[in-house]
Amino acid sequence: MKTFDVAIAGGGLIGGTIAFELARAGLQVALFDRHHPGEGSSWAAAGILSPAPENSGMISTVPLGRASLQLYPEFVANVEEISGQSVGYRARGTLESLFSTDAQEKLSTIIALHHGLGLKAEPLSADDAREMEPALSPELEAAVFRPDEACVDNRALTKAVLKAAERSGVKTFAASNVQSIAKNEGRCAGFVVDGDKVRSRWTIIAAGCCSAEIEGAAHYAPVRPAKGQMIALRAKDLSIERVLWADHLYLVPRNDGRILAGATVEYVGFEKNVTVGGLQKIITGALQLAPALADAPIEETWAGLRPDAPDHLPIIGPTDLDGLLIATGHFRSGILLAPITARLIREWITMQNVGLDWARFSPMRFGERARATNF
Repeated sequence: MKTFDVAIAGGGLIGGTIAFELARAGLQVALFDRHHPGEGSSWAAAGILSPAPENSGMISTVPLGRASLQLYPEFVANVEEISGQSVGYRARGTLESLFSTDAQEKLSTIIALHHGLGLKAEPLSADDAREMEPALSPELEAAVFRPDEACVDNRALTKAVLKAAERSGVKTFAASNVQSIAKNEGRCAGFVVDGDKVRSRWTIIAAGCCSAEIEGAAHYAPVRPAKGQMIALRAKDLSIERVLWADHLYLVPRNDGRILAGATVEYVGFEKNVTVGGLQKIITGALQLAPALADAPIEETWAGLRPDAPDHLPIIGPTDLDGLLIATGHFRSGILLAPITARLIREWITMQNVGLDWARFSPMRFGERARATNF
């Protein structure tokens, strides 16, 4: 029987960053993944680092996102130093594009909302926006520049985090299916992995959209998969320096010259096929935003599954089962929220206290009705 201070189910960026943080705090940590670590939603993401709310329901996540964005430069520096790998971090801001006839009214509303939430946002005319990013469409009416935002190569980051965690002492177990939570005398004592018991003082469920499939975890983490399709383009004569954002679509530049376009949100279970309809939606939006992409070759298409909670908010924190913590449900913000999630989990485990109010994201918020609903 294996015994650790901390056992983590889920080897994506969230689980890997938590493992890295806890190992650096001196704990003996084990990371278990049912497939190969880093090949789930962390691999399929776009890597946008933006705390700006996409809708009113996401406003409560803004303080969490702001705190995580502030941690990113130090987080990246530590990961790159220990892993010896670059993560493609680009702190060049985001341009949000407005195309509608009431763009000026929307612009004022967006600026006021962002300033009210403590987020930097600057109004730009269409000409000023195109001066910053010449690829933007001539149909653009106005834009918002969010200077503090950034992006990162999520595949490179996840790989580097897992390497840094390993070099910090984390034991990683690939192809290890966490089947159920194990209990002993009324507390969580680890979990069962492929029929064998793994004992731990602290047990963390960070298995993304598969978290609810672990017996005993769905009670606290009623997540479902939200599929997102993506395209990678390579435009030889077109340069995009910043993340470009429009309604339901974004373009994200990579240091290797690729431009990522995405992404859809589809509730189709655990199916990850790339579809004609999904690609058409992305391509149509991309060409509206940057028409010159029409000649860009498509280098890659893929789909990933994000973990989505019933209220679309992260699920982070301790449960009423002593020793069990949850870190999932990050939906479209998992890459952004990895550093703050790991920081909060580490603070709770080592100090039984946290430096940021996380009550809104508690696993205990799901009442009996939510647990019984097939959403």
